[in-house]
Amino acid sequence: MSRTPPRTAPTATLADLPLADGAAPQAPAARVVRCDGVDLSIRHTPGGEHAEPAVMVHGLGGSALNWTDLAHQSRPYLDTDAIDLPGHGLSGPSRDGRYRLQDHTGTVIAYLEQSGRGPVHLFGNSMGGAISILVAAQRPDLVRTLTLVSPAVPDVKRWRVHPLKHDPRMIVMAVPGLGELALRRTARRVPADKRVAMLIRLCFGDPDRYPGPRLAEDVEQTRARLSMPWADEAFLRSTRGLGRSQFAAPRVAWQAMRAITAPTLVVWGTCDRLVAPDLLGYVAAAIPDSRQLMLDGVGHTAQMEDPRTVARAFVAMRSAVAL
Repeated sequence: MSRTPPRTAPTATLADLPLADGAAPQAPAARVVRCDGVDLSIRHTPGGEHAEPAVMVHGLGGSALNWTDLAHQSRPYLDTDAIDLPGHGLSGPSRDGRYRLQDHTGTVIAYLEQSGRGPVHLFGNSMGGAISILVAAQRPDLVRTLTLVSPAVPDVKRWRVHPLKHDPRMIVMAVPGLGELALRRTARRVPADKRVAMLIRLCFGDPDRYPGPRLAEDVEQTRARLSMPWADEAFLRSTRGLGRSQFAAPRVAWQAMRAITAPTLVVWGTCDRLVAPDLLGYVAAAIPDSRQLMLDGVGHTAQMEDPRTVARAFVAMRSAVAL
């Protein structure tokens, strides 16, 4: 990969159009859909009269709750399904114990086909962004537009492992045996509310921006996951699958980006501790019809930390491509 992006993508504009006000009072209830041999948990945010279908895909260790406020504020324009990937959130385990990036991609494609919602406005954050890149490249017929928030793409600096800069202990998760032991010890020693607080500090540039209504929901779901026998395995295997895609086959992701035909918005925060912010220009440059947005002081989950700006950028893209 060149040290200089092959093109400079334009800066995203922000629409001055009405959005739903404030944070969602609570997350929509989860429903279970049997798809691709998995009991998938889906949270649906209904849209307005002329809203278009959207599907949102969370990151590693995340859930559909990560999209609640963006889906809420986008209701005038989007009718949204937020998915819990297999083994994540409230979804059941993978049918065969496989959690590679391509396995998750296959599940998202299967859901889009089964639901009949495509082509959709597809959103992905972190690992969900990497999955959404593959979905858009492999099945352009299912994707109307693509919005990527800090997608977990292979680094252009081959031996830089950005997350280890902020927490070197994360490498333990990649080691078979050690990762399982670390998670068991965490489950015994760290209560759910403290685990959520640790994630907020890791994923937010400013933890005070964490949407208050989400805290009780996240803690309740974290407690529920402690009783799910597949939760640790799903997290660890997904972590290792994502790592393999980034270090063993990095060209696959970059080739997929160049194959995307959907109009694309790429969003990053300057304080992202998990995926290096300087990758924004490279990702936006690789996708032919893209625009880029860097949010100052924002961390890894911009759709939670600054959902209004992300929504305004999406609406501007949607309006432009509809002309």
